[in-house]
Amino acid sequence: MLFRSRRGRGDAAESLTESTRLDRDPDAARRLLQLRHQAGLRLMEQASGERPGQPAPAFDELAGGSDLPEVAAGDASPELLRAAILRNGCLLLRGLLDPDEAATLAEGIDRAYEAREARASDTPTDGAYFDEFEPEPQFELAFERAILGTGGSGGLWLVDSPMMTLDVLGAFERAGLRRLATGYLGERPVLSVNKSLLRKVSPDLFGDSEEKSGSKPSAWHQDGAFLGDVRALNVWLSLSRCGDLAPGLDIVPRRVDHIVPTGTEGAVFEWSASQAVAEETAGDVGILRPIFEPGDVLLFDEMFLHSTAAEPDMPSMRYAVESWFFGPSGFPARYAPLAF
Repeated sequence: MLFRSRRGRGDAAESLTESTRLDRDPDAARRLLQLRHQAGLRLMEQASGERPGQPAPAFDELAGGSDLPEVAAGDASPELLRAAILRNGCLLLRGLLDPDEAATLAEGIDRAYEAREARASDTPTDGAYFDEFEPEPQFELAFERAILGTGGSGGLWLVDSPMMTLDVLGAFERAGLRRLATGYLGERPVLSVNKSLLRKVSPDLFGDSEEKSGSKPSAWHQDGAFLGDVRALNVWLSLSRCGDLAPGLDIVPRRVDHIVPTGTEGAVFEWSASQAVAEETAGDVGILRPIFEPGDVLLFDEMFLHSTAAEPDMPSMRYAVESWFFGPSGFPARYAPLAF
């Protein structure tokens, strides 16, 4: 009976998803979020103490001589992804979404931000694009949500926009991302509510920073510095051209198997690394700033060293979705789950 109950909630989420996409009913989208949350909790409860194995890395499929491995999204496999992360720390997938779909999601981010601003000013909204998600009582989100809502480059939680959650996860599913993530993690992925964000970043936020001291608001970091022992895959989806026209990412394109020194001179936060540490870690490979087109995605894990890449003279806003997927057996204890 218990098994049926757990499975039933996952089945209910699956069956409601397609109908909600078709009729775009905000109430159904909110209900779907709660079902995904409950299904995520069940997946975590069912996870055994021993983590499942990951695929054997297909190093022979990686192009030689490339510091940043990239493939067409349709050519990615769990084995190739694992090889790329073990050799270069990441894998760039070109064209996970087509440009029109990416543009539609970027428009949705604008609507979500506008709805949050309207809610803050007590302007009535329909809740389709902003409605604060309430997880089970053991998860406290108020403090982190307040920090995100103060503006800047923090972003907006994906789950706080029922319609964007529906659209983003639907786009991921159609693109085959759940299959890829499941194969890589060795188990069905669970998203973190706390670390899945709609990003809208203006170069104006970074002023005239000289960055050589590591003084950008979003400093060099490895998420593993504060996530702990996890089984993770970050899906960083660009919805606009970035890296030259808009803020992108600076990356160290090599495998780092330890947490680099944090909180040293020039680091912004206790858990972040300075520019000097990043340059030393990069070594002869050097720091790269990839150019992302709308619909491109960068995949990496919690050990990847990266930073926001912005210059004050960049003319455009960057739109992106950052989603952290975890294996249920290696999910951060204090974070709220959402089944994918």
